[in-house]
Amino acid sequence: MAYNRYYLSITDLAHARGADNRFSYDGAGPNDFAAALQQALRTDDLFQRWRAVQPDPDAVDASLGTTDPTAEVTARVADLHTDVELTTSLPMSVVRQRLYLLIGSSWQLHDMRAA
Repeated sequence: MAYNRYYLSITDLAHARGADNRFSYDGAGPNDFAAALQQALRTDDLFQRWRAVQPDPDAVDASLGTTDPTAEVTARVADLHTDVELTTSLPMSVVRQRLYLLIGSSWQLHDMRAA
């Protein structure tokens, strides 16, 4: 199984929220966000809650529910933004979907490397 390391930044974590409050991140800082994203990647809880409210849950691409029980996420404040580093075997399509649920488009991918 191939692992990748993703390097992201979030400009304003204090105001970074997903479009739907039912799934959106509501923590207070980088450690809270890292824990929320790590949980969203390690389990399918967030995906299943989102899937359940879709017009046709059975039509949702099941591959978006893939998890990585060993995913690791760290986040820290750097200058005026938050740097996030995550290591996972999940494809970017899954990582992107979970990020959008949690914080919308408030993030930017800077680099991806084999871990």
